[in-house]
Amino acid sequence: MRECRTLAEDGPFEVLNALDATAMASVVARYRIDTIFNLVALLSAVGERNPQMAWNVNMGALNNSLEVARQHHCALFTPSSIGAFGPSSPKDSTPQDTIMQPTTIYGICKVTGELLGNYYHHKYGVDTRSVRFPGIISSVTLPGGGTTDYAVEIYYEAIRSGRFTCPVPSDVYMDMIYMPDALRACVELMEADPATLIHRNSFNLASMSFTPEIICAEIKKRLPAFTMDYNVDPVKKEIAESWPNSLDDTCAREEWGWKPEWDLSRMTDDMLEHIRMKLAAE
Repeated sequence: MRECRTLAEDGPFEVLNALDATAMASVVARYRIDTIFNLVALLSAVGERNPQMAWNVNMGALNNSLEVARQHHCALFTPSSIGAFGPSSPKDSTPQDTIMQPTTIYGICKVTGELLGNYYHHKYGVDTRSVRFPGIISSVTLPGGGTTDYAVEIYYEAIRSGRFTCPVPSDVYMDMIYMPDALRACVELMEADPATLIHRNSFNLASMSFTPEIICAEIKKRLPAFTMDYNVDPVKKEIAESWPNSLDDTCAREEWGWKPEWDLSRMTDDMLEHIRMKLAAE
């Protein structure tokens, strides 16, 4: 409820079922919206528990967004993910253009979404743009069922209890990005000159890559008594090990000037500070 109040205070705000294309089109027309950010998705671990629902939600919202964008002449941003890659993709410095055979329904939706975005651009001229997000870390919004959620939960538990049980293996690297960088990337891509864009759907996006042990060590520099053990979730383990260790984001840097501002050390300071304040206010 607090997040809804904050959104309402920031400007016009409506609750909308993204699977209702008529309602979506009505909101777009009423507010004369020229750009749609479709962020609707069931994430990787949740999706594996209910693949049919994940397909219906993820692809239904995307299809509606594409059609409304086509009909109302809107630009459209829709995120892809590191989950679009699979076990057969190169693990280190994963290239922009490479084999993509994901083994999760989430990843399958993301690859399909990239292809549909390109199709709507080439077929109908819709200004579709996208990035392949790493795991997104935020002190504002709680995790939503993704494989990278541990990298948010660990900070909360460091403040709450001083200990954390990690559900992914200690040595698995995954790309991550701090929310301020993620939001800035969305805006910068959508403001970029379309003439410079070769890879519209979708750009590799990189910021930092670490294992649970590395983030644990970073927290212990600030909270020496912090401890972490493991209870590995086999589903999250399989998903995490199928994803890249790190992405090559050269194309994003060259085509629209992407450059991350946050690293693990600076992010850790900021996360711990904001979570302390948030928990104190509850």
